[in-house]
Amino acid sequence: MTTPTDHEFDAVVVGAGAGGLFTAARLAKQGYRTLVLERLDKVGGRASTDDIDGFKVNNGAIVIEVGGITQQTCEEVGAEFEIREPKPPILYRIGGKDVDVTGGGWGFLLGKLSRQGAKLVKGIGAARNDSGLPEDELSTAEWVSKYTKNEGVHGIFRNMCASVFAVGSDELPARVFLTYFTRKSAFKRFGFHPEGTIGLWLALAQAIESHGGQIWLSSSVERITTDDGRVTGVEVVRDGRRIGVTAPVVVSDVGPAATNRLVGEEHLPEDYRTLVAKSDRPTSMITVNFASRERLVDVPGMLSFAKSRRLAYVANFTDICPEMAPEGWNLYVGTAVPKPATGDFDEAAETELLMQDLRDELPGFDDKARILSVNVTRDDWPPQRAVAGFDLPHDTPLTGLWNVGDAVKEYANGGTTACAETAQIVVDKITAAFPVA
Repeated sequence: MTTPTDHEFDAVVVGAGAGGLFTAARLAKQGYRTLVLERLDKVGGRASTDDIDGFKVNNGAIVIEVGGITQQTCEEVGAEFEIREPKPPILYRIGGKDVDVTGGGWGFLLGKLSRQGAKLVKGIGAARNDSGLPEDELSTAEWVSKYTKNEGVHGIFRNMCASVFAVGSDELPARVFLTYFTRKSAFKRFGFHPEGTIGLWLALAQAIESHGGQIWLSSSVERITTDDGRVTGVEVVRDGRRIGVTAPVVVSDVGPAATNRLVGEEHLPEDYRTLVAKSDRPTSMITVNFASRERLVDVPGMLSFAKSRRLAYVANFTDICPEMAPEGWNLYVGTAVPKPATGDFDEAAETELLMQDLRDELPGFDDKARILSVNVTRDDWPPQRAVAGFDLPHDTPLTGLWNVGDAVKEYANGGTTACAETAQIVVDKITAAFPVA
């Protein structure tokens, strides 16, 4: 029996984003000699956290679901799950008042907005049965229009689509929206990490290493190597040296399009290349991270809006996570999805619409708010790599190669929760096809 070398592994995971870390943690826990490769100098990828003058500023995902697959995964692999839940989790600004609909459901929320609310609630209820779901071609905005033209109702649905799926209601299939809110977790419980979202990824990284896995940061994968239709490992540049790493299993968290480029188009069948190219539709988002000495919104968690130009929500971190800011400061983020959310848009104009909303909704914003950063995530660094409902399969034509993450989500799911779900599915496939010795 030969002893593996420093460059021989049972599985290599490309990318230390949410999907990659969830996958690696599960593999390492089950005894796979696992290597995670990340080109950045920190974990978390598009859902990590930056330190800006002592403020823990998230550069992507801000909330983590509680009680679902994310927490379940952490418990299974032994990763600390320090997520604090705001109560109430979310308020809705309707007619200038911030309304708590906790326990009231759709009927209470929509009843505050429109006399047609009952009709909409009935339509949502019908979607709990397969026969009540609309056809795939109907957008969420078009579905809502069947019941009402009320601007506030449309605003709530638009901003829900933006918050969960990082896309506008005119670009998200109604079937996806209704499936998520009638059959999925629907993000009923969520919270913030006191270290910023990176705190969760650091806990998963620690779990990976505690089970014998390795994480190489500042290590760029240049190529996924193959032989006769199966993967054999990767070539990675680390500390200025090109290293060959061998493994019978490679899991990619960088998206199918980037994965194909690492493999080389010549090693993939044309129909799969065409499918990936057609489905490569990343979404876009604009976020403004800001702080203030005075409290600007009277909510413990998130505030969503019935009427806005672009602003989907404002999140207040420091009510329950004061560690995220220097003492005496409040930390917030305001988020918007541009029009269109997929394809090209005018960054300057769309950002200004978000800023106008912040000025209108937060009195004294210009005088009291200190803007820490304005981030536009799009193209190769998007909030989600695929519009929900148009995801690619986890499997690839190459034996031993899988994709995880938000480009290969299960139907009607989104965000880091979807990444945790893809990791569970793919690891189950790996353990069946490549059982550890």
